[in-house]
Amino acid sequence: MTPDFARNLRLVGHSDQGGRADGVQLMVHRGYAYIGHMFSKGFSVVDVRDPRHPRTVAYQPAPPNTWNIHLQTHDDLLLVIHAKDMFAADEFQDEREYYQGALGRKVGTAQPDRNARNWRAGLAVYDISKGDRPREIGFMPIEGGGVHRVWYTGGRWAYASALIDGFSDYMFITIDMSDPTQPREAGRFWLPGMNIAGGESPSWDASRRYGLHHPIVHGDTAYCAWRDAGLVVLDVSDRSKPSLLAHRNWSPPFGGGTHNCLPLPDRDLLVVLDEAVLDHQEDGEKPIWIFDVREPSNPVSISTFPSPRETDYKRKPGHFGPHNLHENRPGSFVSSELIFATYQNAGVRVFDIRDPFQPLEVGAFVPPQPEQLMDRRPNRAKVIQSCDVFVDAGGLVYSTDYNGGLYILEFDGLR
Repeated sequence: MTPDFARNLRLVGHSDQGGRADGVQLMVHRGYAYIGHMFSKGFSVVDVRDPRHPRTVAYQPAPPNTWNIHLQTHDDLLLVIHAKDMFAADEFQDEREYYQGALGRKVGTAQPDRNARNWRAGLAVYDISKGDRPREIGFMPIEGGGVHRVWYTGGRWAYASALIDGFSDYMFITIDMSDPTQPREAGRFWLPGMNIAGGESPSWDASRRYGLHHPIVHGDTAYCAWRDAGLVVLDVSDRSKPSLLAHRNWSPPFGGGTHNCLPLPDRDLLVVLDEAVLDHQEDGEKPIWIFDVREPSNPVSISTFPSPRETDYKRKPGHFGPHNLHENRPGSFVSSELIFATYQNAGVRVFDIRDPFQPLEVGAFVPPQPEQLMDRRPNRAKVIQSCDVFVDAGGLVYSTDYNGGLYILEFDGLR
């Protein structure tokens, strides 16, 4: 396989994930890659103990009309989200409809008709003590659209975004995992204006998506990517009553879609990524920002990452711009100087932020056109859309793609 472009990243191995070459979030844990699917439903397990010859060893189908796109691993547990399969629904075949306006109104959860539901909503817990044989042991149901993405690094508490009946979009919830067979919601936070059932009215334009993508939690602080509402920082020292520390929004004038908020606590920095959600940058150029968070109640933006420029990716089919970050999970590669990101049709990128005021790109890998089109929505191009990136403790870089399967890469800068 010859990449369209590569610099300091080389291909080690590739997998089509058992013919289900679409992938969203991935976790690499004890020699297995757990990969949620966007279009093939369910999730797959790939044995990557020999990274040059990855083998698909398991596939867990999703319930009807249900997404399993995001997941987390820790010790013997795998947490998998369950939500309405949005991209299979008629109302979201035009992708713009998913990324604008109050999602709860479109899904029917803001003013719920529970008899119309045909999906499984909540969070599933699997035993992965036998890595190639996940076994469901617990489930937390959600009355609503379901869970979008979860953050869990062990212990009692997990944190997630959830679309709950009566609310306009995804909100923040804490989850008590003290008994993994019976996870339960323990607390919640939403931005004022989201509680439609409670009589609240939004103060923002109706075209905006004021919904939480997901949090990353360090200590008692949750850094929340709230899509078109930007950055929300919460105090979660009382898990039953999260409270607001800071809210910063730069959309407009920028395009919104905030997707990741990665704290670098040893440097009092925060890396914040805005997701490109439409083709040909129709939603504007989306930055990756660096914030100074020495004072948690007053985050200040100090720089943005350079955007790939070696070819005209804006004209290339598909989305061009940031999508996801490697999130420095315990047990993986952890760095406050090297940041790994996916740029969709521009592949995987590595940045050196030793000087936080002048981030530099130091690595890139753009896969070639995929062999097949997994995206089943109308008028989609057969193009790579690098989605998620995970770097293991040994420095191997794993990346999923909406169409192209799993890429395993080696970065020269770690040798």
